[in-house]
Amino acid sequence: MPSCAKIKPLSKRRLSGELYTRDPKIEERLSELSGVARDALIECALVSKKTDPKYVPSECLVYFIRKSWDDNTEAWFERLYKILAERVLRALPREGVSGGKTASLTNQTIRDRVWGRFVELLSLDRTSGSDKLDYFEVRFDGALASLRRDAQEQAWREENRSAPLEYDTETGELSEEVERAAGSFDLSEALEIDDPDYRSRWEAAIDTLPRRQMRIIQMLREGIPIDSKDPNIFTIAKALGKSEKTIRTHRDKAFAALREALNGDDQ
Repeated sequence: MPSCAKIKPLSKRRLSGELYTRDPKIEERLSELSGVARDALIECALVSKKTDPKYVPSECLVYFIRKSWDDNTEAWFERLYKILAERVLRALPREGVSGGKTASLTNQTIRDRVWGRFVELLSLDRTSGSDKLDYFEVRFDGALASLRRDAQEQAWREENRSAPLEYDTETGELSEEVERAAGSFDLSEALEIDDPDYRSRWEAAIDTLPRRQMRIIQMLREGIPIDSKDPNIFTIAKALGKSEKTIRTHRDKAFAALREALNGDDQ
């Protein structure tokens, strides 16, 4: 239902100086929802299927939670917060998934850290008017994925800080865990994010990489290992005629550039 409700603009600026802006569809949905009763808004927010016309995007939920600060009451905040919290926790890795005890503990660590950081950002927003939640109103899934990557990077670094490089006994390739720790970036996770805007920025970011870094990323996407103890395995090091150390250095530079491009200047 149309509404003339004024939607508060975002205040965070990009490095270019431009203000962050919401997707026009989010702005339109916010205008619609601002004109409905609170019970009706909660009813819509409880819809989990994104294709349902009543569905409330998480970007909108963040907006209404931030707006609830104006009420100076806990009741309205708590109703919205409970729904958003369930969505965030559903999107995070769970303890007990496949991968063994170590993977399970790491998942729990990542889950705890992402959730803790998200709650911290909410608290900062309420107490000091921080603009760090603005990106969650622009692209909620991308913002959450950014928190998850940071937590994952930290967890893997801590777990593998003193571990020697280990090769898979069957393939002769470096283990996935060691690759992740060394690369500080989860390529598979980035590729799995089903968001047209994210994928578009991802492809555009790759196109801006130096030619060698671009080739390395392309080969990694094709599942070609950087190095292997098995002389019969085709590797990136062999393809480019460089040492595995050189390949990893270029890979890490590429990952750093991609992370910056994908995260924007929101963090």
